[in-house]
Amino acid sequence: MLKVTNLSCQRGYNQLFSNLNFNVNTGDILRITGANGSGKTSLLKILAGLNAPEEGETTFNNHSVKSDEYQNEVFYLGHLSAISAELTCIENLEFLTGLNKSIDQHLLIESLDQVGLKGYEDEYCAKLSAGQKRRVILAGLFVSNAKIWLLDEPFTALDPHGVKIVEDRISKHCAQGGFCLFTTHQDSALPNQKVLAL
Repeated sequence: MLKVTNLSCQRGYNQLFSNLNFNVNTGDILRITGANGSGKTSLLKILAGLNAPEEGETTFNNHSVKSDEYQNEVFYLGHLSAISAELTCIENLEFLTGLNKSIDQHLLIESLDQVGLKGYEDEYCAKLSAGQKRRVILAGLFVSNAKIWLLDEPFTALDPHGVKIVEDRISKHCAQGGFCLFTTHQDSALPNQKVLAL
C-alpha cells in the first residue's frame, strides 16, 4: 500500500495543498485532477522522491520515500519527454530503463514495437515527431517491473491509438498487482479509476 499522510506543499508564497491524506492499494488507478497550478505535478514529484513536501510523509509498505525499497518500486514519467535528441530510440530507452537495473535489449526492442515504433530502434530522436518522442518514453511501461507508476500527463502528444495503447498497458499493470497514479487534461476511458481532486 502507498500511504500519504498529512502532506503539504508550498511553492513560493502559494500553498498548493495541505493536510493531504490518501491510500492507494494494489490494483488501484488514481486520476489526479485540478486546475493548472493546483499542484498535480508537484504531488507526483513528491511521491517520486524528487521534491520534498513542506510537511507530511509518504510510505510504501512502511518504507519511506527515500529508501531503496521504495525507490526500486517507482516508475516516474514526467510531462516533458526527457530524452536526448542525439541518441537513438533504443539508446534513450536503454538509458532510461537502466537507471535502476540492466534490461535485456530484446525486451527494449519489443517494447518499442508495442508502442508503434517498430523499425525505429536506430532512428535518432531528433528526427521524430513529438508524438513519437513521447512513445519512446512510454515504451518504458512495457519493461518496468515497478509496482508504483506515477505518470504526469501520459497521453500528451498521442493520437487516439497511442492513448489506447497506454490505457491498456496501465489496466494490465494494475490487474497484475501494480497501481497507477496519473494526471491528464484529456478524457480517460480507464475503467474503475478513482479521482483525487486538488
